[in-house]
Amino acid sequence: MAELRALVEDTEGLAPDAEDALRGERERLRHVHELALAANEAVQALAPEEGEGAVGLVGRAERGLAAVAAIAPELERAAGELRDAELRLGETALEVRRFLDSLQAEPGRLDQVEAELDRISEAKRRFRCESYGELLARAEDARGELAALEDGANPLAAATAALAKAEKRAQTLTKRLTANRREASGSFAQAVASELRGIGLGEGEFRVELSEREPGATGADEVAFLIRPNAGSSFAPVAQTASGGELSRIALAIAAVGGGETMVFDEIDAGIGGQTAHAVGETLRRLGERAQVITITHLPQIASVAERHFSVEKIPGDPTHTRIEQLAEDRRQEELRRMLGGQEFLQTVR
Repeated sequence: MAELRALVEDTEGLAPDAEDALRGERERLRHVHELALAANEAVQALAPEEGEGAVGLVGRAERGLAAVAAIAPELERAAGELRDAELRLGETALEVRRFLDSLQAEPGRLDQVEAELDRISEAKRRFRCESYGELLARAEDARGELAALEDGANPLAAATAALAKAEKRAQTLTKRLTANRREASGSFAQAVASELRGIGLGEGEFRVELSEREPGATGADEVAFLIRPNAGSSFAPVAQTASGGELSRIALAIAAVGGGETMVFDEIDAGIGGQTAHAVGETLRRLGERAQVITITHLPQIASVAERHFSVEKIPGDPTHTRIEQLAEDRRQEELRRMLGGQEFLQTVR
């Protein structure tokens, strides 16, 4: 209740558009000198206290034509337009004079505006509000809550009811999530196993095991991925039994089945080579037909199937920095040769 009252007090008198208006006024007051110079120059040009400005010159022209309009009626229209122009210019001069006077009316106004903006900023920080609109909305809710409390509302009973409702919904969602997982686990495991066989991981035997745990943000299921990479061995958790290279391929197989619109693989080639690397490259190429696949690799077998290549290199300096650039076709071939061991190595292989 103390915090609710503090929120109401700290926002007392704040209008919906106060923050934007104050910021605009602050910007204007910070440039009051330039504004005064411009306004004064306009007044002097329109209607100076000494001499003749635009208003006086237009008036003199109007009077000159009016004097002869009886002799030359075709001048009456021009005289009338000059008369209107004189009136409009006179009104503009008065408006600019009033603006000039307002700039000099409140010499301490800038400090007041800064203090009011500081008050708003401090209130947003204190009550953890992202924006001025959220602050005002929170203050309105606080007023309503305080009014309800004064009318005898029981906040503990309301909170208890809200908690019970939330717990019931959480239980419903948790059960639904568990049922969906059990239904999907079989087909998911078969699809991953098929991918594993394609990238050279034995028979690719893969299972999904679900067990109960305390409910949390992701439901009440403990999900474990089990694998049997070699015939005759027992199924065991991937995290405990797979080598570095196997982990890379298992991650790729899972991504191939359940990946999203963009997939990033950082050195998916760890611990693999030869024909397996070719198989991994083909899987990545296939994934690239339906998603954006970004791969960091040191294997030419994988790099060679990519549609675009980017070279990343460290540039010495103060400070050292990294440069990345897309490679043209000739540079792509050159980079692949370098990854294969360079021209001398290729010549030896030939």
